[in-house]
Amino acid sequence: MSFTTTNMFAPRIWGFDPTSAQSRIALQAGWRQSDILWEKLMEDANAAWVSGDVPRAARFFRRAYWVAKLWFGRSDLRQATVQANLGVLARHAGRADRATAYFRRAAAVWDAQAHSAIDTMQIAPRARSSLFHLRMEARHRATYHNNFRLRLGRIGAEVRTAIGEMERGRQPSCRLYTRWRGERPNVYDDTRKVLGACLLIAEPIG
Repeated sequence: MSFTTTNMFAPRIWGFDPTSAQSRIALQAGWRQSDILWEKLMEDANAAWVSGDVPRAARFFRRAYWVAKLWFGRSDLRQATVQANLGVLARHAGRADRATAYFRRAAAVWDAQAHSAIDTMQIAPRARSSLFHLRMEARHRATYHNNFRLRLGRIGAEVRTAIGEMERGRQPSCRLYTRWRGERPNVYDDTRKVLGACLLIAEPIG
């Protein structure tokens, strides 16, 4: 069954509106409906987690897992994100062995795919406040893209460390979802997918 055949049921089952202005912008930029849905579920799950509504957060995290399982490839970095969030849920529920298994799966995907995901991501032009800055970006696009990849590489390395820390039952040493709210790109390109994979991870309570 394709994602398209489920569109009529998506608002009711998933809380997703494919006709919203935000969705239309993302689709025009080349995102698939599954990309939009995954991000929306992850944002809603993390917001619920931060507010203390663990059952709601768990429901949305599991739905995001199924979106990744059904519509993303095995090499997609977002597969690591869903495993990490299931690990956070399991640790919160006192299921230490299950949490460790989830975090190890997340780490395995991260180790195999993070470098490639960052190296090959397509970077769309950013909105600039002046014609001067727009021209500067166009003139030095290769340098700009290389610097962007270096920055995302550093974030990715921090997140990989955080996954290992959570696997050992420790608090992550870097911010995750709380950082996403400030880092989220305003364009729908591969950088937004990669940053979502990096930062749409719940920070363990306590």
